[in-house]
Amino acid sequence: MQAVHDLGVVVSAMRGMAAARVEQARSRREALRIFAEAVDFALRTTLAVQDMAQSAAPAAGRRAVVLFCAEQGFAGAFSERVLDQATDLAAGDQVLLVGTRGREAAARRGRAPTWSLTMPARPQNVTKLADQIVEHLSPGLASASLERVEVVFTAFEAGMPLRVHRETLLPLAIPAAHSCSPPPLMQLPPRDLLVEFLAAHLHARICNAALCAFEAEAQARMEIMAAAHRHIDNELATLQGVCQQLRQEDITAEIIELASGQLAGESLLA
Repeated sequence: MQAVHDLGVVVSAMRGMAAARVEQARSRREALRIFAEAVDFALRTTLAVQDMAQSAAPAAGRRAVVLFCAEQGFAGAFSERVLDQATDLAAGDQVLLVGTRGREAAARRGRAPTWSLTMPARPQNVTKLADQIVEHLSPGLASASLERVEVVFTAFEAGMPLRVHRETLLPLAIPAAHSCSPPPLMQLPPRDLLVEFLAAHLHARICNAALCAFEAEAQARMEIMAAAHRHIDNELATLQGVCQQLRQEDITAEIIELASGQLAGESLLA
């Protein structure tokens, strides 16, 4: 019974760590939202000034899909649900997979990603992860060999079950802003600005997907640990009941033995 109790302590600790990660990811998502809104506004303004909406997206090329799967264990079918949303990938598509457990799940399905990364242990390092992904995609974007960039990730919403999202980052789905009067002051050629803002837009969207996946994985682990804790409580209650029953049986046996001895002694004296 002590071993079950010790296991419950470990489960409680893991649940607390997962809860802390959820809160850390949520706090950083709010700051990221403000940054993403500023980048999108700058991108829309640049498109409006130059009327370059069509040139912002490559005309033809391959597709790159970034899959955010589980990094650690005790997350249930987290990775499998993400992989289920990416069954339409073609042979020429680039598959960027984030998450050690997700890579193992993909290997069990006989699918090897083009490139794989580990999810950072802390949400503060998600920006570095996004830097690596954007850097990896940059040659294809510069040469217009990438037509589409998509992300597949799991997100958590309060009161709702975890849901897998699939979003298209390229071609751009941002409408150009209305013409500015007077036009904004630009120190760089608009086309160069567009490239920079496009990279920042991709970076912000990838950061958001990574933070959502980070939070959702921690939330999934919290739910599993909560279920495990309930199971442990039930086991402890059952074991305690068994111990009490065995103790009662021992006490009853001792009473019977004492009573039998007393009767035997009285009969000898008689």
